[in-house]
Amino acid sequence: MYLFAEMCGQAVAPFKVQLLKWIGNKQRFAHEIISYFPAQFGTYYEPFLGSGAVLATLAPKAAVGSDLFKPLMEIWQELRRNPEHLKRWYAERWARLKSAAKQAVYEQVRTAFNASPNGPDLLFLCRACYGGVVRFRKADGYMSTPCGVHQPIQPASFAKRVDEWRRRCRFTEFVHAGFAEVMARAQSGDLIYCDPPYLDSQSILYGAQAFSLATLFEVIERCKARGVRVVLSIDGTKRSGDKICNVSIPDGLFETEATVNCGRSMLRRFQMAGQTLENEVVADRLLLTYSLPGSV
Repeated sequence: MYLFAEMCGQAVAPFKVQLLKWIGNKQRFAHEIISYFPAQFGTYYEPFLGSGAVLATLAPKAAVGSDLFKPLMEIWQELRRNPEHLKRWYAERWARLKSAAKQAVYEQVRTAFNASPNGPDLLFLCRACYGGVVRFRKADGYMSTPCGVHQPIQPASFAKRVDEWRRRCRFTEFVHAGFAEVMARAQSGDLIYCDPPYLDSQSILYGAQAFSLATLFEVIERCKARGVRVVLSIDGTKRSGDKICNVSIPDGLFETEATVNCGRSMLRRFQMAGQTLENEVVADRLLLTYSLPGSV
């Protein structure tokens, strides 16, 4: 275990270059989340990897990134294994835009993905879909997001992003597995950052997977008992119509709470067809199983 004086927080520069567009992307404020991390820790774990924004901003020397959504993990595993393949996956699909309308190409790729979910198609879809909101029907996992109005990033620009992300994630092991399995690997002195699906807004997201917050709390409790420090992003205050979302937290599980302003909700922008979102500001609760220096 580390001395209390060593837990003075991480200071990293913002990293604003996205590789994947993904709902709940923490790219803009990942550095703020990281400022609550201990200054020293062993292996870093991120069991709800999503877009990997916090992982890449932190660029740890030893890490495990994981997710239960297999097509997503195929992308991350290829980044680690053979980034040139990742570049080709995207470039091959983007090249079709030269011979056909963007809408038609998008529909072709989406149809192929829904027939057989896979990483190469998902990579293009998340860059080309409306608002970067990759959503799925819960009944059958069908990816239903329409084509975006923007032009997908050109392959040369995407390739540069791949190179930068590969450098930042070169010490990361990417695993296709559920959160409980991966979090069980963490040992005393390690750090886990959890960014699970948000209960109020993401029932149509995350590959239409079932998720149990109660189970996550149980796993976090076991991690804490063996000396693993855990940070959890969870619903704080967020407007969904006129509803303010609140989540009940088990007593004694977390020792520190902070609020991170996440800006405007991209999911609500999608649902409201681009209307103004003055009342749709998201504020995440950041919960820590450890105390910060100077806290009472």
